[in-house]
Amino acid sequence: MANDEALVQPVEIVAAAWKTILDSEDRLIDPAMPHAAHAHPRLRELLPTVSHGALYLSRCIRYPRPHDVGALFRRGGGGFMVIRQSDGTVLGEPDTVEEAVALIVANLPEGCGPAIDGSVHDL
Repeated sequence: MANDEALVQPVEIVAAAWKTILDSEDRLIDPAMPHAAHAHPRLRELLPTVSHGALYLSRCIRYPRPHDVGALFRRGGGGFMVIRQSDGTVLGEPDTVEEAVALIVANLPEGCGPAIDGSVHDL
């Protein structure tokens, strides 16, 4: 049973984080951003966090996190920017949130699956 519990824990943590962000009325982020990301099955498995109006997704639920999944930012003049923070690469500046989500998915790290109960050192 312990192995089953270990597998369920990250899934529950990820689901709770998504629920908190999607249900938030704080307006810390353009609500279209997390809603569009959550609509994609591969991104829905990653741990979301919001900071300074940006959406970050992680393959790990513990620190330190790898920061190798594209982060979604809203541009001041309209549109979006996707940046992979691990190396500072701007992956693109699409006009729509749907295009931004597609860009994140297209640039997921090799072997990227559901978030794990671990840190960058466990990948």
